[in-house]
Amino acid sequence: MSDDGAIGEVLVTAEDLQRRVAELAAEVSRDYVDKDLLLIGVLKGAVFFLADLMRHLAIPVEVDFMAVASYGSATRSSGVVRILKDLDAAIEGRDVLIVEDIVDSGLTLQYLMRNLAGRNPASLEVCALLIKPERRKVDLQTRYVGFEIPDRFAIGYGLDLAERYRNLPYVAALRPGSTG
Repeated sequence: MSDDGAIGEVLVTAEDLQRRVAELAAEVSRDYVDKDLLLIGVLKGAVFFLADLMRHLAIPVEVDFMAVASYGSATRSSGVVRILKDLDAAIEGRDVLIVEDIVDSGLTLQYLMRNLAGRNPASLEVCALLIKPERRKVDLQTRYVGFEIPDRFAIGYGLDLAERYRNLPYVAALRPGSTG
């Protein structure tokens, strides 16, 4: 796939991803020792990050998933969110860590945080692999951050364009003018 014309500049190498995921797992393991931690993966993009993060954790952990859709153009979130798949387990009294692939405007994550906070978890934090500070529209605390990236459409390591490119082992920018 490396000769695919849609794949532009590499934003985060595979080596940097694996190193940083291990570092984040060490931080999470330290911060949640002796806690009842539930990881919530946001489908579909966070699956790769979540799986790698879990493999590096040194603490017992459970996992659940949510799928959300935000309406808007293909490359911009409107912040209007619909839950497509809700959690299987109750989170009341649990320490919850939302594992997200990317946070750009923060509107979808803000909605998710409000929704989950209403379910009375003991704690609710976010672990995001990527953030785009230039795109942030809301003040949102992201406790664990892998990398800050520029305001470019990112693909790879779970991030997609029309369901393609998720399987790239690195994060790249979509080449300008590409439609996948």
